[in-house]
Amino acid sequence: MRLSIVITTVWLVLCGNLSAQTILNGSIVDGQTGDPLIGASILVKGTTTGTVTDIDGGWTLTVSGLPTILQFSYIGFAPTELEVTDVDQDLTVRLGDNAITTDVVEVRGRRISEKQQQAALTVETLDAIAIKETPAANFYDGLGSLKDVDLTAASLGFKIVNTRGFNSTNPVRSLQIIDGVDNQSPGLNFSLGNFLGASELDVNRVNLVVGASSAFYGPNAFNGVIAIETKDPFLQQGLSVQVKAAERELFEGGIRWAQALKNKSGREWVAYKLNLFGFRANDWEADNYDPVFGTDLSRDNPGGYDAVNRYGDEFNRSFSFPSVNGLGIIRRPGYAEKDLVDYNSENLKASVAVHFRLNPERSLESTELLVGSNYSTGTTVYQGDNRFSLKDIRFYQHKVELRNRDNFFLRAYITHEDAGKSYDPYFTALRLQDLHKTDGRWQSDYRNTWIRDIQPQVNNLENFPECNGCSIPERRQAEREFYASPEVQALLPGLHDQARELVAMSSSFGTQDRFIPGTARFDAAFDSITSTLLGQGGTRFFDKSALYHIHGEKQFRSVWQPQENSALDLTIGGNFRQYTPNSQGTILLDTMGRNINTSEFGIYGGGTMNLPKVKLSASLRADKNQNFDLLFSPAASVVFSPQPNTTFRASFSSAIRNPTLNDQYLFYNVGRAILLGNIDGVKDLVTVQSFVDVISMPIPDVGQLDYFDVDPIQPEKVRTFEVGARSTIGKSLYVDATYYYSRYTDFIGFNLGLDVSIFQGNLSDQQAYRVAANATDIVTTQGFSIGSNFYFANYFSFNGNYSWNVLNTQTDDPIIPAFNTPEHKFNLGVSGRDIPFNLFGNPVNSLGASVNYKWVDTYLFEGSPQFTGPIQSYGMLDAQINFTVPRIKTTFKLGASNLLDNQVFQVYGGPRIGRLAYISATYNLVKR
Repeated sequence: MRLSIVITTVWLVLCGNLSAQTILNGSIVDGQTGDPLIGASILVKGTTTGTVTDIDGGWTLTVSGLPTILQFSYIGFAPTELEVTDVDQDLTVRLGDNAITTDVVEVRGRRISEKQQQAALTVETLDAIAIKETPAANFYDGLGSLKDVDLTAASLGFKIVNTRGFNSTNPVRSLQIIDGVDNQSPGLNFSLGNFLGASELDVNRVNLVVGASSAFYGPNAFNGVIAIETKDPFLQQGLSVQVKAAERELFEGGIRWAQALKNKSGREWVAYKLNLFGFRANDWEADNYDPVFGTDLSRDNPGGYDAVNRYGDEFNRSFSFPSVNGLGIIRRPGYAEKDLVDYNSENLKASVAVHFRLNPERSLESTELLVGSNYSTGTTVYQGDNRFSLKDIRFYQHKVELRNRDNFFLRAYITHEDAGKSYDPYFTALRLQDLHKTDGRWQSDYRNTWIRDIQPQVNNLENFPECNGCSIPERRQAEREFYASPEVQALLPGLHDQARELVAMSSSFGTQDRFIPGTARFDAAFDSITSTLLGQGGTRFFDKSALYHIHGEKQFRSVWQPQENSALDLTIGGNFRQYTPNSQGTILLDTMGRNINTSEFGIYGGGTMNLPKVKLSASLRADKNQNFDLLFSPAASVVFSPQPNTTFRASFSSAIRNPTLNDQYLFYNVGRAILLGNIDGVKDLVTVQSFVDVISMPIPDVGQLDYFDVDPIQPEKVRTFEVGARSTIGKSLYVDATYYYSRYTDFIGFNLGLDVSIFQGNLSDQQAYRVAANATDIVTTQGFSIGSNFYFANYFSFNGNYSWNVLNTQTDDPIIPAFNTPEHKFNLGVSGRDIPFNLFGNPVNSLGASVNYKWVDTYLFEGSPQFTGPIQSYGMLDAQINFTVPRIKTTFKLGASNLLDNQVFQVYGGPRIGRLAYISATYNLVKR
């Protein structure tokens, strides 16, 4: 009897142990199309045990015993439950296609999860299906159709994403992370778009957090965060290949391979993925030859004018000759950007990542060790304070991370950059002109040539006034009137062309003939200049900067449960970062042994109280940069959900922005002015207006000059109050509306001033400076946005969004804010998915198409003195059609951005952006 009891007990224990190790397998598919659902959730009811489906819709889950109830859900589909009583039970689950559900909201192509629906901040998402359906040429451009987003193109290879104003081509107020890793350039302190980024084949989702977010993401998450999530090699295995061809001789190709390996127990314990991406195209040419905004001379000035994309023709006060008949104001010919820039845009990206499960039996719940490296190189045009040719620039990024999903992570990474053969085309033009003739020699030769060779041609005209017997003043007056006559004015452009041709040839000691683009002589001089470093007679950059970062975070779930369905979750974390800039003085003040290495650290903590229908959150972050005081970023929010599909939210968020290395240490001459960092302050500058007033006097009075000082730069702070609502109206309409008001203190912009030399009471020389500075007044902005999606006719959705943003502050503060944002903009689009049609008599259920129209209001773009001017309102129409051929596992896509070829400027000084029609094929071989 005792023996039977022992045997029974052992049997029950063994059964219990076996049941604890029960492994269930199944798949989740679309109930209508039969397509696998990638990333669908499986959860053991009443627990936190769960998993998600892989790229084939398959899943594996270890449960504690049978029977058990599993909950299946996927964004956009009604959830379902299933009781599992047998390990051999068929677990192929077909989810019904309900466009609107109580748990999640979907308008096809733009899905909103419950987590996002209840987020305190505005979050816009581009997921894998939306990436497939975007009519833009690539997923990064597709972000431009999202609500609140400004996307501008300085070139094909350099796109800028920004939100809520201050849309600089140096996007220092936005943070871009890929799997938690900041992918900024260590020397520039901002991201170069997707140049150092992820291949489209490896992108799983892009979340765009709009607004101040330092309390959640750290410094520089000032106006928004672009969070790119790549595909997990455990969950999305197999081979993917994509090729794309387009106008402008664009060719793009990518390949992704991911595989998981099993241990002796049949558990997947290590997975790896390899990515390779290549891109090349003929870039848009910057060929705006309009006069620079705000300059006095028009195209009609015979002696020349200052054109936007022609460099070396800028203003010089000594080039004015009002007393020489017909000469007037002259300008050096300069060089067009197209003669100075490599428009063969290229980008090569390679990455490898290996994921180790330290406890394979726990599957997704296992702690993982991740090791990865990324490499990127290429050539593109970058627009900052000048237009720059980034040639053969290289980035290296290495990461190691220990994580447990929704529990903790410890992450460390390093980013190195090498400027390669990058150079400044603007200064290249100036150096070419200096090799020909200095400014002083050129204007002297021009004046002498005019008097010696040009004026006699005019004086030989039949009706030239003889004025015999006239006094000298009378003769000069008669000649001036003659030169002002329509007859002579019509001749002046041709006469100035003659003068320029004559001056182009060397005529004095120490000068050379002008370097003519396209000649071997020009190429030799150009190569010599662009291969010599800035400050050493050339225009090449040196930048081998790096950043080192370590970040850890721990989450505590349900630390307090005051009542049923209520729980308090806590999160704590901290990070440390070290910048090691190295420009050898070509960009920063890091010469003469000066150490400008900079470190910063931050710690943060916060909690979320989940109550029935209410979510309360609060957090606090403290950041310390070695050059600035300790700063705090608090945040708090309340989210109220009276119904599962309706959410109201109110939040207070804050952010800080530490001055970039450029704000602190920059020393860079852009021609019209020297751009100056301001870590120590600047004294005794002269206001531009007082200088203009004084030199306009008949007898300049230097005592009328106004002097001012600029205090050392300080971190920028913003506090934002935001309210919003998200709801499903009826069964087919989703609406999301937001209003925000932001208040900036110590706003970072720049001041213009002059360092004036005075000798014996007279002006002798002056140098213009653009100094990084904080606003003395409070700067405020506000905005409103609304987006909606309407699902209709089973396969289609209509989407639209509108954004309004304004800079409220109008003061006498000399700061130049560079708001650079249209007051009004909107997107309207229609998309369809899984539309039934016949191809060569065979039914196909995977046809998709979308059309999007974007309209942007007129606004003033404030950049460097050369690149400040208006951006005219414009509209752009994008469209695409795609379909999948299952037998060859390939999706084909045909589309065009800016379909109507509306030539538009998106940034002042940049190129006109035209149509880019493309065709692509994407092959997916799923590894089971």
